[in-house]
Amino acid sequence: MASLREILNPESVALIGATEQENSIGRVVLANLSRTANRPLYFVNPNRQTILGARCFPSIRDVPSRVTLAVIVTPAATVPGIIEACGKAGVSVAIILSSNFTEEEQRELAENILAARRESGMRTIGPNSLGMILPHNGLNATFLKTNPKPGNIALIAPVLGDAILDWGDTMGIGFSMFASLGSRIDVGYGDLIDFLTYHYTTRSLMIYMETVGDAKRFISAARGFALSKPIVVLKPGRSKAGASFVEMRSGRSAGNDSVYDAVFRRIGIVRVAEVMDLFNMAKVLDSSCLPRGSRLAVITNAGDVGIMATDTLAELGGELACISSGDSGREDVLLPEQWCRDDPVDMGGADDARRYRNTLDLCLGDDGVDGIMVIYTPRVFAGAMDLAQAIIQAARKTRKPIIVTWVGGARAAEGRRILLHNNVPAYATPEEAVKTYLYMYRYHRNLELIYETPAEGTQTGAPLLNYLKTVVRKAIRDGKRTLSRRHAFDLIRNYRIRTLRTTIVSDIDQLRREIPGLGLPLSLRIQPLTGEKEEQAIPLTATGDVDDACRQAGQRLRDGGVEVILQNTPAPAALRLKLESRRDPEFHTILIISPGAGGPDDERIGLPPLNRTLARRLLEGTGIYPVLKNADEGRQILSRLEDTLLGFSDLVVDFAEIERMELVLWIEQSEVLAGDVMVALASVSEESGPYSHLVITPYPLHYITTWNLLDGTEVLLRPVRPEDKLMSQEMLDSLSEETLRNRYFGVREITDDLVVRSCNMDYDREIAILAEIRRNGKKCMIGGSRLIHHPDTGIGEFAILVHDHYHGMGLGAKLIDILIGIARDKHLHKIEGLVLTENGKMLGLCRKLGFQVKPEPEGVSKVILSLDT
Repeated sequence: MASLREILNPESVALIGATEQENSIGRVVLANLSRTANRPLYFVNPNRQTILGARCFPSIRDVPSRVTLAVIVTPAATVPGIIEACGKAGVSVAIILSSNFTEEEQRELAENILAARRESGMRTIGPNSLGMILPHNGLNATFLKTNPKPGNIALIAPVLGDAILDWGDTMGIGFSMFASLGSRIDVGYGDLIDFLTYHYTTRSLMIYMETVGDAKRFISAARGFALSKPIVVLKPGRSKAGASFVEMRSGRSAGNDSVYDAVFRRIGIVRVAEVMDLFNMAKVLDSSCLPRGSRLAVITNAGDVGIMATDTLAELGGELACISSGDSGREDVLLPEQWCRDDPVDMGGADDARRYRNTLDLCLGDDGVDGIMVIYTPRVFAGAMDLAQAIIQAARKTRKPIIVTWVGGARAAEGRRILLHNNVPAYATPEEAVKTYLYMYRYHRNLELIYETPAEGTQTGAPLLNYLKTVVRKAIRDGKRTLSRRHAFDLIRNYRIRTLRTTIVSDIDQLRREIPGLGLPLSLRIQPLTGEKEEQAIPLTATGDVDDACRQAGQRLRDGGVEVILQNTPAPAALRLKLESRRDPEFHTILIISPGAGGPDDERIGLPPLNRTLARRLLEGTGIYPVLKNADEGRQILSRLEDTLLGFSDLVVDFAEIERMELVLWIEQSEVLAGDVMVALASVSEESGPYSHLVITPYPLHYITTWNLLDGTEVLLRPVRPEDKLMSQEMLDSLSEETLRNRYFGVREITDDLVVRSCNMDYDREIAILAEIRRNGKKCMIGGSRLIHHPDTGIGEFAILVHDHYHGMGLGAKLIDILIGIARDKHLHKIEGLVLTENGKMLGLCRKLGFQVKPEPEGVSKVILSLDT
């Protein structure tokens, strides 16, 4: 099977459509490819025998050796046949620069690409692609007249590629890769992000994205990338007019912009709004100094520029830091006597490098300061370069971010250049600097969302799940588009969602019996059993109301086809929220929370499944959060709202048949109660899989099992959750040096960051199994195993770890056996791992379980188990 990774250093390249014709695409691509002579370059064109004195072949099949990379620049009508020929010739990757396809040509090309994937595994980028550049390898397979210098930033952009690359060159920024994916018939964002995750020269990624394409693959790949490297996305189409233009240009929907925002937050991506923001973020993409908060101290020698920075900070949701008064009286620190601690620090005319440095040191040592912005407008003193060096030295010894606004023309540009060269972000205007600082803070917040260990969750699943599944599927078979109110309330109650006192009655006698028990005031609804049309609720506040309502309801009940719902009425002061699930065309099931009467601008969107941390972050975006967070009763309400969100998330995860669901929540005193529910249904194909309605794979409950050690101790074997971070750390802290060395080889310190990452995973491509026992009433981890599946390779990498106290008790073999079963579920061809050659026990266990053992250099052995037999 071919692999996209082979493009990293292709053994040979063929240019199909090569030509000598000046100012043609084929000629420009030829020139770009010819700049490196470290690999064979073949020319293919049936209308030429030679090109620039070199032999030209009529077809890819006539090239004398296997071609790793084919670059296609022929007319659109010829491309489908060329792709078919490339697949049969064993080409690994084809880049299609050709464009202007008719609908029929595009359809034929897609069919041929899919056929080539099935038969040879060939990967295809394009059509309508600008191509790909790998500066470190000297590969330029584009028709762009630019050659970026090597660097650590990868750029994926269908347009603006040459402009961004040119800008990077003028700013001294290099790139590890540039790629334009074109129409994405085969290779999409997810494929390329997977490729870059293990690309050692890529330390950050910028994407210009109009539409996402394969959303599930993108989310899975981007989340894995963002765990260790930053991603910045510029996505146009925020306005209705902009979205319409994207759809017209790309032929695809631009999508719901609010949903894209929620997705980017969930997977750790920072989204920028303007092209210049993308440029500015390039300066800080690889920064290890991210702000822990939005409190920015501003030091300036020009008060008016400081005011501009303060205004922008306030407008964009930041906060001006309030600096402690400790050393503010020192003459060489804060000179202005009239300065207030919550204002920008205005150095005025006394702005020499020493006073800047001392003031900077004061801010760096202040716990109330999250970041520092230094504004310098060149004045009369000649120590500007001394100031730049002072800032550089301060930045090297702190984890707090320092950003600089160096205002002015040529003289200021030299200062900015020196700062940038020393990894200090520097900008020409305060607005640019403030925006970038807040982007950095939001990026940090997004990473926290990935890494934060949630509190232990409530139980998952519903007690009557199989019964409820039967009810829902029967309703669908009976042609009902919505679930009856009775069954809808059964559904939410089984997912730990509490409701207002509600009774559903089926005859007039029961109605009259129930009312006294519920007490007034009440709301009475007459609901058709089909659920497709809800009638107006009838308020019951007095006995006369009850008699009249009972007459109306009684007649409808005698006519049949309805149910009557009685429900206590919330107090007038009760807060109302609406909780929904909807189907998004790109990201499938989404969750929305909003004020009861709020519009689209008040909605807060999330993706299921939720854990407690994600539920809390969703609530933080609502207007009620600031009201509730600072009072004991309010915090209790927030905790119950989190529980409700978790139950709602579990429900929509379990039921792919729910196309839409609406829940009205009432907050009364310290209670959170559902007062109304609507469940819209849709049929689901069994072939689409259990979670086809989700783009994030939920916790795999089906891998939970129990087992016994040789001494009879019961062990719970289950997939790892983010909540397991503390238990995992406790086990690692108690392991012997030998066991740690056998598992982690040369790693001397198991950092907190490494443990957090090991407990946060995409279950679609990685599963870690934890072995848990109860010891003196406490849950303890005694071992674990991990299987990582690299997409499109059919290979899984595995590793296991067993605590020293439990060696020789069968746990290692059991953990490997579970991984073999998971690998078969994922249709992998083989699993493999690395074992220290000195670890004879582990190698012996692997041989016993059928693994081949192959010695490798540097004291390790590779163990391989084929699953194709």
